[in-house]
Amino acid sequence: MNFPEDRQYHAGHLWAQQRPDGVWRIGVTDFAQDQLGGVIFVDLPEVGAAFAQGESCASIESVKVTSDALMPVSGEVTAVNAALADAPELCNDDPYGEGWFVEVRRTAPDEDGALTAAAYAALVQH
Repeated sequence: MNFPEDRQYHAGHLWAQQRPDGVWRIGVTDFAQDQLGGVIFVDLPEVGAAFAQGESCASIESVKVTSDALMPVSGEVTAVNAALADAPELCNDDPYGEGWFVEVRRTAPDEDGALTAAAYAALVQH
């Protein structure tokens, strides 16, 4: 499993990475995409929607199950990955790159709950 050190993780199996422009990009972890199997549909929120950390921000449908995507950080959606509409398999093929879900402006930058890559790896290896 791959857990890049340049992002924060949430026990809900999503990651958050601060971009150079200050927004945070959110996506599903390598562990989660592996557990889901082949992703066939992702229902993303609208730009402008706001979510608290741990709240469902998207629905992921795979060949195995439909799951809620839980926000790793609180924020307001500034962009969604429109490419997932035609190519949901990007979540499996490139979960830390082209398979991202949304970008958000954080609304609670000092909140707790984020895990380092090492802490997340330890969590999912139990």
